[in-house]
Amino acid sequence: MGSFSILETARSTPERIVTNQDLTKVMDTSDEWIKRRTGISERHISQAETNTSMCADVASQLVSKANVSADDIDFIIVATMSSDYQTPSAAAAVQGLLHAKNAIAFDINAACSGFAYGIYVLNSLLSNRLNSKGILIGGEQLSKYIDWSDRSTAVLFGDGAAGILVANDGSRSEVLASNLETVGELGRSLTAGHLADDKHRPYFKMDGHEVYRFATQRVPRSIRSAIADTNIELDDVKYFIVHQANERIIKSIANKLDLPMEKFPVNINKYGNTAAASEPLLLSELVDSKQVKRGDNLVLTGFGGGLTIGTVVIRY
Repeated sequence: MGSFSILETARSTPERIVTNQDLTKVMDTSDEWIKRRTGISERHISQAETNTSMCADVASQLVSKANVSADDIDFIIVATMSSDYQTPSAAAAVQGLLHAKNAIAFDINAACSGFAYGIYVLNSLLSNRLNSKGILIGGEQLSKYIDWSDRSTAVLFGDGAAGILVANDGSRSEVLASNLETVGELGRSLTAGHLADDKHRPYFKMDGHEVYRFATQRVPRSIRSAIADTNIELDDVKYFIVHQANERIIKSIANKLDLPMEKFPVNINKYGNTAAASEPLLLSELVDSKQVKRGDNLVLTGFGGGLTIGTVVIRY
């Protein structure tokens, strides 16, 4: 599908950390209950930080680490379902703060699949413009959609942003294949920010059983479908960077693919579910710890609101 060289990764999370023990003080829950059902121990929750500030921090880190000028950036895409405004887009705000005057900028709202969708879109843009550069960020401030009296959803979500700086420079890195799906008839299984009858109902509403069933049944098929369009096998993949929604879902996906959990790194214990920021947060950690190296085959998969699934296979 073309050259897609990831030059740098970066991440930004709020300073405030809310532990499971903290939540027991405001709702009927326990650390053991949350860990057993989700794998989450803590999450970052915004105070002074905003979606824009976190995404702009990521973008600034990316250009600094890569030692490139903001003027060299051609595209800025932010995958988010929680931008500060309906308009302007988060990406436009980032472009302005970065002073990336030559970049076109826009958002993608595919919820937890947004980063994978963003890779597909950015790869398409880069393929049509040689020697270009693009920034893709997954950024979420999901705490604004949390009803802290609803323990079924309040324990799940966190805030954060992470992203990649990509160049179409003819290197050996590339997007090998993708599989994107939207199942709109199941869309009401997971909603947030509902506007109807002149009333704003911002909080998350989720049919947990339906979302769990959707993820555990359809995500393995999406991964197999994407891999089938490459010349590699499942065993050739170094890591499956799967949306950190629930540790039990990740274990089920690994089991259905008949693969060891060692191939499915997990950081949900530290961040909770950060929707579109989930996969780039994990990717950034793996790159910084040198667990991901050049030439490694990676699968990134997101799933969630829409309902949507996005899988991309890349050679890092």
